[in-house]
Amino acid sequence: MTPRVMIVEDEEPLTLLLTYNLEAEGYAVESVARGDEAETRLREQAPDLVLLDWMLPGLSGIELCRRLRSRPETERLPIIMLTARGEEAERIRGLATGADDYVTKPFSVPELVARVRALLRRAKPEHVADVLRAGDIELDRGSHRVRRQTREIHLGPTEFRLLEFLMQSAGRVFTREQLLDGVWGRDVYIDERTVDVHVGRLRKAINRGRQQDPIRTVRGAGYAFDENFARAG
Repeated sequence: MTPRVMIVEDEEPLTLLLTYNLEAEGYAVESVARGDEAETRLREQAPDLVLLDWMLPGLSGIELCRRLRSRPETERLPIIMLTARGEEAERIRGLATGADDYVTKPFSVPELVARVRALLRRAKPEHVADVLRAGDIELDRGSHRVRRQTREIHLGPTEFRLLEFLMQSAGRVFTREQLLDGVWGRDVYIDERTVDVHVGRLRKAINRGRQQDPIRTVRGAGYAFDENFARAG
């Protein structure tokens, strides 16, 4: 089953950024800009995880969190609080209200996505695969190992994240800018051509002899993990 994430956030640019990155991870995402509207939606159908801003129109995030924890249907719903408040007392208050995790703005999007994955793995392990498989390639997120057939592939941390990012969205074409955001993070300022260098290193590591190259170059666009390769085997 595809894990469902609700973003409750009134900053539209941030909502769009989070939606894009979470959908790239394979999550089904819905977004709500008001706390009172989110409460109504959550009564109708609860997602698998909520990203909840502290300050919201209609109903504050901290109050919505308190109400969710008071209802049997949502008392165990995974909640990550997003807030500009970084003081220790405020973090303690958010966690005491029932939030499972607490992220202070501005934050690294890859780190937040990793926190989402980790929280879902604890709360609903059936929704988060530790191992990605496509064709004859196997990527183990837990052990950080990659195998192709019987051969173990040794990748650096950046090439590992790049392969993981592409494999989990097989067939989707990513621009260099999108790969920089998704793999390196928006706060890292490096040239887009750096992506080409790391794709080249990744290809050299995973391809031997006449083996099919699973990474497809789309001229004028970017790169994709070939969807036909993903269905092979």
